[in-house]
Amino acid sequence: MKKTKFSITRETRTRNYVPDRFISFNDEDAEGIIQPHNDALVISVLINKTHVKHILIDPGSSANISRWKVVEQSGLLDQIVPVAHVLNGFNMAYETTKGEITLPVNAAGIIQPTKFYVMDGEMKYNAWIGRP
Repeated sequence: MKKTKFSITRETRTRNYVPDRFISFNDEDAEGIIQPHNDALVISVLINKTHVKHILIDPGSSANISRWKVVEQSGLLDQIVPVAHVLNGFNMAYETTKGEITLPVNAAGIIQPTKFYVMDGEMKYNAWIGRP
């Protein structure tokens, strides 16, 4: 496995290696953003041919999470595998999942089957995508 060397300075950002099929950003994408910053990366992607907005990319999370409402509105409730997992948050609070579902995620033309834990309740984002 190749490692990515990543460094940030006030003016520029460099990467020595960017693997194929990864989404990356260049200096032009960062125009208008005051550096350094710690803003969350929130995107929209196609999940199972449905445009889902307000998805948090969280590299500190080891789980991909989807709201029950998103799965329900996509008409995919019958595909949920009813398995309960307990997920711990950064504040040591825990939530129990309603199940899991694997859905094709299309981000920038790259389609990847992705397992989501389905959670019910109020959440700020429609989905969280964590590190692989």
